Amino acid sequence: MKTFLYWWEDEFEPEKWKNPFKKVKAPKNPRKPLEPAGIQIIQDILSTCKSNGFYDKRDKAIILALMDTGVRASELINMDLNDIDIISGEILIRRGKGGKFRNVFLGKKPRKAVRAYLRKRRTMSPALWISKRGERATYSTLRGILRRRSEKIGVEAPTLHSFRRFFALEMLRNGVDIFSLQKLMGHSDLQVLRNYLKQTKEDVKLAHIQSGPVDHISF
Repeated sequence: MKTFLYWWEDEFEPEKWKNPFKKVKAPKNPRKPLEPAGIQIIQDILSTCKSNGFYDKRDKAIILALMDTGVRASELINMDLNDIDIISGEILIRRGKGGKFRNVFLGKKPRKAVRAYLRKRRTMSPALWISKRGERATYSTLRGILRRRSEKIGVEAPTLHSFRRFFALEMLRNGVDIFSLQKLMGHSDLQVLRNYLKQTKEDVKLAHIQSGPVDHISF
């Protein structure tokens, strides 16, 4: 209706005619906060990766990589063996969103998990993450990992993207500057990043505990 009346005003109405839609503002849709994967659920899922077998080693390494790099699922499955420096933990993302290159990093614990996984590989595939058939892991492979692990502990599987939100929030809580975080996550501008940094109820509650005005007044 708004578009039609603007067209009608330009084409047919005299100069003194007032378009009523000029006073009508578009509604604002409330944005639901994007929740990260819960640390307790992640720890419980990791606790199911106990054995020394290939799948437990692979799944643990994948989950820790998602947590510690903040990469998109598509970026994870496109990683090749040649893209990772297992000594420094630096990983080259060749196929980021928009075809952009960037570097992400793994800490000591994730690097150790990746090395343990690599020792269990028995394939010449160039892919870093492989399926049970020795082929490059797919999005379905990752979802299957989370689904099966979550079923073992009786919880709903977290989404793959919730690990990206986990990374963003934890990095912010640990004091990283927002511009470095923007580069690590591969965002072209800060506006996109803000969607990941909505404070959780726990953040707000802690802020009030630390700074609530009444509790900090001596009576």
